[in-house]
Amino acid sequence: MDTLLKTTGLSKSFDPPEKVVDKVSFSVNRHEIFALLGPSGCGKTTTLRMIAGFEQPDEGEVVLNGRTLAGSMRTGPDSGNGNGSANGKGTASSATVEPEERGIGFVFQDYALFPHLSVIRNVMFGLRKVPRKHREERALEILCMMGLREFRERSPFELSGGQQQRVALARAIAPTPELILLDEPFSNLDAVLRQSTRDEIRTLLKKAGMTAVLVTHDQEEALSFADRIAVMNNGRIEQIGTPEEVYYRPRTRFVAQFLGTTNLITAEAIGATALTEFGRVNLDRPATGRVTLSIRPEHLTVEKPNRHLDNYLGEIISREFKGHDITYRVRIKARECLVHTDNRHHFRAGDQVNVRPLETAVVLEEPEPDISFGTAVRQTK
Repeated sequence: MDTLLKTTGLSKSFDPPEKVVDKVSFSVNRHEIFALLGPSGCGKTTTLRMIAGFEQPDEGEVVLNGRTLAGSMRTGPDSGNGNGSANGKGTASSATVEPEERGIGFVFQDYALFPHLSVIRNVMFGLRKVPRKHREERALEILCMMGLREFRERSPFELSGGQQQRVALARAIAPTPELILLDEPFSNLDAVLRQSTRDEIRTLLKKAGMTAVLVTHDQEEALSFADRIAVMNNGRIEQIGTPEEVYYRPRTRFVAQFLGTTNLITAEAIGATALTEFGRVNLDRPATGRVTLSIRPEHLTVEKPNRHLDNYLGEIISREFKGHDITYRVRIKARECLVHTDNRHHFRAGDQVNVRPLETAVVLEEPEPDISFGTAVRQTK
């Protein structure tokens, strides 16, 4: 893979010693859309701002296309050079490229369009290094690509939210930066417009051959928009992978819970299988002893009672009909789990059923000895 962006050991504290970002490292390939996904306050926006140059890292470095944009070197007692400051904590010096010199485009959450400038003048604002006689031509070219040519003389307040978003992206793309940074770009749009705008922006980025880093707290957005995802929690990256990898094979309890709904199960593993309240399940990797498993509700199904599985009978506690599918809450041996099925399954509350796994259960990395079977968690956006 051709790596364009690489961050190594990025750390940032606003109120030491607590770190907002703690040793974050990842790489982004050329022409890739990469997402930093996590809850509010996890450090993802601060990471983006350090890449852009709006914040300076306390530690670590940012390298874009082989050029170091930011790096820090600590001197003082910890460095062993004897040049520490009087307070004994040492000092840090940084080699920094200014934001406007980094070759990076930034799309802000509130778009940051100039209300007194027309659409085309907003786009031209990002072309200050282009000869004046070519600025309007380049701006018009980008607006045509964005489907905004007919709006070129309008003011931002005359546009819809989705159109404003495309103008903001056009302004960021116009100077042909090596990298585009998107900070929660769709959060101000309503649900229907958010999805359509997201699809349009992804298509435009791919068509233009751009490389982008998206920051979002929206799981669906990250899964549908990005080629790869880094899931962040408390300033650290817990897992990096394709949308399918992080969803279907989460490594930690946090990743399993944050990316949708899951059933967490504490079980005894014996090699390739584990014994659970609804019977023996296959594991995604061999394990021995007490483990915590994650299995998605759509990877389970409910069936009429089987006399050979009397020990694993469950009772349907509730049924939620959603049109294209149904969610059942099932109690087995005083524990509960969620099961998503298609709408051809017709069970009611009070029915006796067997729960059968359709896929392997995922063995999580960290032990969670106090988790009961069937602890299902749904993360809200």
